[in-house]
Amino acid sequence: QVQLVESGGGLAQAGGSLRLSCAASGYIFRSVGMGWHRQAPGKQREWVATITSGGSTNYADSVTGRFIISRDNAKKTVYLQMDKLKPEDTAVYYCAKYGSTTSWGQGTQVTVSS
Repeated sequence: QVQLVESGGGLAQAGGSLRLSCAASGYIFRSVGMGWHRQAPGKQREWVATITSGGSTNYADSVTGRFIISRDNAKKTVYLQMDKLKPEDTAVYYCAKYGSTTSWGQGTQVTVSS
């Protein structure tokens, strides 16, 4: 079955960086679009970034110019490089596999202190 395991979250200071990883298994990774979403306390989950099977990327306005999504098909892993972090980036970050249904990882906490 599909498994998505996120890692790399933690505590960072404003202006700092973190890199999230999502290790995937249970499907043909290279053929599927992947993405990152996040959910802050008391808020709905929101989309952050997407990368297609062909490597095209798209970003939410709030992270454009600061975050970069990438994928390594050989390692079956998708990454989210987060630079110039802001306190409002504090959230649980979820990896997503897109398809007829969306599959989710368990999430990883990112906390940015001011």
